[in-house]
Amino acid sequence: MKNYCAIIAITLSTAMPALAAENHGGDVVYTKAVKTVLFSHKLHVEEKKLSCDLCHARNFVMQSLKAQENDDFTMKSMMNGKYCGACHNGIMAFASNTRCGDCHTGVKRGGA
Repeated sequence: MKNYCAIIAITLSTAMPALAAENHGGDVVYTKAVKTVLFSHKLHVEEKKLSCDLCHARNFVMQSLKAQENDDFTMKSMMNGKYCGACHNGIMAFASNTRCGDCHTGVKRGGA
């Protein structure tokens, strides 16, 4: 019985992260260029009901953090409609140059 319980515990502990990521991709924390940005797949996919291909067909490859390797992954590019700025343009969603604290950690929420 002891070995059986250990097998179940190991199976569940290794399967749970995969199940969670499968639902919405998990959180992404950008560390380069656009620093201290927390992107929540849960917020965008589960809560806002946006489809994966809305971003991944045009602005982001499926590999996490790949965008931050691009020289143009900057706030200026976003304000010009690239990356997050394709939707965060002030029309579809709040503009990328407003509400800094909604995306950047360590910044007062709602601040510009």
